[in-house]
Amino acid sequence: MTGRAEQFERTAGRDFELVRLELVRGRVRAVMGRDGAHATIMSRLTGQCLLSRPELVLYPGRGLRTEAGGLGRTRPAGVLAPADAFVGDGDWSDAARVLMTVEITSRDEEADALLRVEKRDGYAEAGISVHLLIDRDARAVMVHVAPQDGQYRQIATHSFGATVTLPDPVRITLDTTKLTDFAD
Repeated sequence: MTGRAEQFERTAGRDFELVRLELVRGRVRAVMGRDGAHATIMSRLTGQCLLSRPELVLYPGRGLRTEAGGLGRTRPAGVLAPADAFVGDGDWSDAARVLMTVEITSRDEEADALLRVEKRDGYAEAGISVHLLIDRDARAVMVHVAPQDGQYRQIATHSFGATVTLPDPVRITLDTTKLTDFAD
């Protein structure tokens, strides 16, 4: 681990009530807290994942080592992985066990820009097979797949209300009808 990543882990371990710290592209970023609609969306996604694939868990806010060489430290809204995948891990886990990351846009333009590009590309660099973006502004679900050379090569966009089938290795079908309630 590099000195910068070690320093970040020490600082990020402190208890901050209003922000989360993430290390993205070598820079420490403060990400604002999540709102109630965000929590409700995560709860609904968690329920659907559990019903479809009970052997998997959608972990909220799990710390991951991302980017090339595991140099990034991010906390996606959700991380889908096998049950017990992170037992014995500290605050930050290797992304190799992750099947999918989930991000949900907020009312913070700077945070949204960060998750739409830099964090997404870090997940691709880490080889995470599927990245799901719940875009409350666009009222759409974006499914990113086929990570290669630090980018997802395929992106499918579905309007809220659609039934979305997530590809292998996730193999979960999501009903996004209720997401329209949390768009604005």
